[in-house]
Amino acid sequence: MLVPRVWSSVRLGLSRVLSRTLRGWPSGEGRGMDLSGIYPPVTTPFTATAEVDYGKLEENLHKLGTLPFRGFVVQGSNGEFPFLTSSERLEVVSRARQALPKDKLLLAGSGCESTQATVEMTVSMAQVGADAAMVVTPCYYRGRMSSAALIHHYTKVADLSPVPVVLYSVPANTGLDLPVDAVVTLSQHPNIVGIKDSGGDVTRIGLIVHKTRSQDFQVLAGSAGFLLASYAIGAVGGVCALANVLGSQVCQLERLCLTGQWEDAQKLQHRLIEPNTAVTRRFGIPGLKKTMDWFGYYGGPCRSPLQELSPAQEEALRLDFASNGWL
Repeated sequence: MLVPRVWSSVRLGLSRVLSRTLRGWPSGEGRGMDLSGIYPPVTTPFTATAEVDYGKLEENLHKLGTLPFRGFVVQGSNGEFPFLTSSERLEVVSRARQALPKDKLLLAGSGCESTQATVEMTVSMAQVGADAAMVVTPCYYRGRMSSAALIHHYTKVADLSPVPVVLYSVPANTGLDLPVDAVVTLSQHPNIVGIKDSGGDVTRIGLIVHKTRSQDFQVLAGSAGFLLASYAIGAVGGVCALANVLGSQVCQLERLCLTGQWEDAQKLQHRLIEPNTAVTRRFGIPGLKKTMDWFGYYGGPCRSPLQELSPAQEEALRLDFASNGWL
């Protein structure tokens, strides 16, 4: 049972949720949101004293907002959300909504370890401006996170969310892949509209697209490194860390795929693989923030315990971009 404090929060913004029938969401509720397109998962800027720098966040978003993105993801893995307090997470969402053009979708990472906390965070993020909630798999007790447990978790969150829910599978960080059978079951929920899959297994992505084809369910690739392959097998877009620094190029790759210019798309995809790997698996968020500094955005420091790159790592990062013609 949800405690009274959570129910109080839910009631503030969920009149349509609380009036749903006992059988669940009305048919089509939550559907109709078109996720197609490219989303940068924005970083959270910090000051030298490790405080959230909301001014720099707004500056970055104003610059990124001029590019042809479908929207933005805040409080995803690149936003260092596990290192933020609940109030900081909500303030980031609120400031982002205010800074972004109204036609840009704002997907907010609302995942927490417990279902109760995730419901509360999801409702609160909707209240401060999120258009959809991106919910990462709970993973601390990963050995107990069976398909049944995850289906129960996401169903409860989606039942009570005032905005559409996007599933988020990122096994590199959680050690847990959201099972395909669970995704297929959850795709039938009228308030679950899609999944961001960051695992890089194109066969898995294709299987999800295939098995959810009868549902209004959308798949977003979780990285620019396999964006072309994901489009080729039915994904509708991508949430790509590299878009924070090479946004125009990632959007160009999207256009080439959508217009069937596969030879040019392949050439561009090849040039993006090494830089993408550098700012994701190889050097992670510290690498991404360093390249943001190089490309005219504010990257700045990470929050501890993440550490800055060593001089040797920074040089290797620079080479990954320079050797592909981006620096």
